[in-house]
Amino acid sequence: MRGGDTQQGHMWSYLQPEQRVPQVRPLRPIRAMVDQALKDLSPRFALLYSHTGRPSIPPEQLLRALLLQSFYSVRSERQLMEQLYYNLLFRWFVGLAMDDPIWDPTVFTKNRDQLFQGDIAQAFFAVVLTQAQQANLVSAEHFTVDGTHLEARAATPSVTRATS
Repeated sequence: MRGGDTQQGHMWSYLQPEQRVPQVRPLRPIRAMVDQALKDLSPRFALLYSHTGRPSIPPEQLLRALLLQSFYSVRSERQLMEQLYYNLLFRWFVGLAMDDPIWDPTVFTKNRDQLFQGDIAQAFFAVVLTQAQQANLVSAEHFTVDGTHLEARAATPSVTRATS
């Protein structure tokens, strides 16, 4: 029997994002390494931020989002925010609940720049890279991909024969 194509206006879910991400996802061990690195860097985060004013994007979430941008070759921070809006795997990795608002790309960029100026981002990436190398998750193998795309229109009337 064919099921009906009913459109649902609202969705209620009682499952946590943690329960929806399969245990075999390659991001799971990376998330554990990242969480440990962020825990170790937490005292440095405290020194970087003021105790007054409007709260910033949590640096832990910002750095996790930057890792995803790198892992999945997301070309811009605007596209990264779009992915964070609807991609459950991205939300889980960053630490966002389903109903958490996504940051404005400009605010994200300003917060990112602040982390890079404080040298914390470099320290974070160095720690995560070291952990990944120790766990044999990094390869020294190199490859290059040429993404050139040419469209041939040899049958187009505007193409003329070259004369020699």
